[in-house]
Amino acid sequence: MSGNKIEVESLHLYYKDFQALKDVTINIRENHITALIGPSGCGKSTFLRTLNRMNDLYEGVRVEGRVLLDGQDIYQSGIDVVALRKRVGMVFQRPNPFPMSIFDNVAYGPRIHGIKNKKRLDEIVEMSLRGAALWEEVQDRLFKPALGLSGGQQQRLCIARLLAVEPEVVLMDEPSSALDPISTLKIEELIQVLKHDYSIIIVTHNMQQAARVSDTTAFFLNGELIEYGDTEEIFTGPGDRRTEDYITGRFG
Repeated sequence: MSGNKIEVESLHLYYKDFQALKDVTINIRENHITALIGPSGCGKSTFLRTLNRMNDLYEGVRVEGRVLLDGQDIYQSGIDVVALRKRVGMVFQRPNPFPMSIFDNVAYGPRIHGIKNKKRLDEIVEMSLRGAALWEEVQDRLFKPALGLSGGQQQRLCIARLLAVEPEVVLMDEPSSALDPISTLKIEELIQVLKHDYSIIIVTHNMQQAARVSDTTAFFLNGELIEYGDTEEIFTGPGDRRTEDYITGRFG
């Protein structure tokens, strides 16, 4: 059995005077897919951003509690945030490829981290594109603009760009919400493959998607973690009435 990759203890987060997260305690298991569900504004994306300190980019944010990555508190003084975000990468809601070639998009991170050898870069780009299930579709146009790809291909390119820096945890904030059903299915299939090598945490508003792809599910409401457990149990026999009301569509 895998252990815990991330352990969150009594986490509170404030945007100036507004408390967005209230006393969240949760363990994220290694090589599992964890889905975060809940209505808009409930704190799930804010929580996701606490896991690689992306909320640091917002003015007036204050965090209390502990977030442990492999037992180390990522909020303690002296933490290298750039190194943290290499270990805990993020895929955003809308694809955001850089205005450069497909190859240069994937090679961007390794180059930033000091890899200059062309043969090594070639290997990383191919491996990352294969890892994102995109290599077969783009191998003949690696030096064409990435913005010429379809939306679904662009999102998989962004995943390849993330894989190129060898993260340990992949955060996904509604990664298929802007995509068509076929592209969404490809992303879901990819997520299932990636969990063998990465710990994945995905925010989704799609209850069917959460049920299909995740091993564990966390339900957030008004900044609180209401319920967390095995996905099948959450969807078939939730322990809290509010969870049942949300997943059956009574509110949200």
